Amino acid sequence: MAGSPAFLVEVLLGGVATGLMYSLVALGFVLIFKASGVFNFAQGVMVLFAALTLVGLMERGVPVAVALIVTMAVMVGLAFLIERVVLRPLVNQEAIILFMATIGLNFFLEGFGEMLWGANVKKLDVGIPDRSFIVAGVQINQLEMSAAATSAVMVAVLAVF
Repeated sequence: MAGSPAFLVEVLLGGVATGLMYSLVALGFVLIFKASGVFNFAQGVMVLFAALTLVGLMERGVPVAVALIVTMAVMVGLAFLIERVVLRPLVNQEAIILFMATIGLNFFLEGFGEMLWGANVKKLDVGIPDRSFIVAGVQINQLEMSAAATSAVMVAVLAVF
């Protein structure tokens, strides 16, 4: 029921979980900016590219461990290529030019990813059941809480360093 205290707790838990995951995105922007001086708009599509690479390999029957290693190698290679071909030649340019280059890179990688893997929705089984359980009348999604806990740990680890 929408007016019940249990519903309020469910919404609050969902909001905190979402906020923790958004904090990782924000930390990614900050880390990249601090390391390179570039606000990289292509960060999100790089994560998408990695996920689609992993799913694509797993759909072709590649074992998870091998798919993870190959995905990491693909992403290191892609990052190196982007740095050498797109970003390095623009190093002494105004910040807005690098900023715009990452926006263009974002669109290019989205299109390239769609060309490679298609536009259909993909599903990645992360090994955590997507089911809910009830605690004191509050419905809690196991996958969402696992993602929130992982995000909280990662934020805490990054805060230490």
